[in-house]
Amino acid sequence: MTQHDNDPAWPDHKPTALLVLADGTVLEGFGLGAEGQAVGEVCFNTAMTGYEEILTDPSYAGQIITFTFPHIGNVGTNDEDIETVNMAATPGARGVILRTAITDPSNYRATRHLDQWLKARGIIGLSGIDTRALTALIRSKGMPNAVIAHAKNGQFDLHGLKEEAREWPGLEGMDLVPMVTSGQRFTWDETPWAWNNGFGRQENPEFNVVAIDYGIKRNILRLLAGVGCRVTVVPATTSAEDILALKPDGVFLSNGPGDPAATGKYAVPVIQQVIKSGTPTFGICLGHQMLGLAVGAKTKKMHQGHHGANHPVKDETTGKVEITSMNHGFAVDQATLPKGATQTHISLFDGSNCGIQLDGKPVFSVQYHPEASPGPRDSHYLFQRFADLMRQKKSA
Repeated sequence: MTQHDNDPAWPDHKPTALLVLADGTVLEGFGLGAEGQAVGEVCFNTAMTGYEEILTDPSYAGQIITFTFPHIGNVGTNDEDIETVNMAATPGARGVILRTAITDPSNYRATRHLDQWLKARGIIGLSGIDTRALTALIRSKGMPNAVIAHAKNGQFDLHGLKEEAREWPGLEGMDLVPMVTSGQRFTWDETPWAWNNGFGRQENPEFNVVAIDYGIKRNILRLLAGVGCRVTVVPATTSAEDILALKPDGVFLSNGPGDPAATGKYAVPVIQQVIKSGTPTFGICLGHQMLGLAVGAKTKKMHQGHHGANHPVKDETTGKVEITSMNHGFAVDQATLPKGATQTHISLFDGSNCGIQLDGKPVFSVQYHPEASPGPRDSHYLFQRFADLMRQKKSA
């Protein structure tokens, strides 16, 4: 549905939510979740499951998520599937766009309806539009800036919404990490979830790992604990001196939102000192991009980004193909990788860089999300690879 400034009000089924694109296009639908308005970049996610994990991934800060799968919300929500670590931070996604209305939950783990959950987290939702058509628009024209708005009375300042969408500068050049990083240091010992048993605890850690929180996910921390790590999580602006003073066996560079070049202004010098110390280092997503910047590569904004739980990636060190979970709108420009930084993984969708390792050093990273949540577990081996590097370093 498309609305113009002078259109009369509809006699029935009056729209209660709008998506207003920066080019002036207006998509009408029906509101859900919180009322209000929010500006962000519209992306699409192709995952068929895991909407709660996706909506609480801090990497989605500054974005409005369009789900291509039509039935979202049918298993409800629960407290175990939240991925945000810093609960006081701004929620990951700024808005959500669905094809159909949310049904009542039908799952034994459900504790709350998705609509109620969205209201509680302040996330604005819109349903009733052709999400496949919106996805096709993004594939054609790239990820647009937009305002999503929800008002039960159907009254909107359309001119103001168009102006806000048009004037928002976009994610390029934007450092969003301060919105999602933890405010203080803390330790983590929770291990991965087991069917009907919930989460466990790491009681006999083999390694001491410092995780730099650029917007870290809970399942990353669980998988680190699961391979024997006692994890100390530190804020994104923690100095290299303070990190190395904790005498880590390894340093982890987390995922996060925004433009890596903007966050890298303060993060890259820290990463360079960590590398220089010889400490085994593992990066994911934003951490991967900033590792690339730290060794002299460049990053670039992608046309439509990679968002989903079904992305094929080839591990060039083993020749194996894994199906991965992805969420990024920036990528390391593989053509700028310097000598001494070897590409280890590539996307089989578009050939973009998905992993690097530093020659002769215990340092590697991947662009995608090996912790999944949601998504397949094909890439969990990378956490064991990190543990093996720390074990080798300790034994040496």
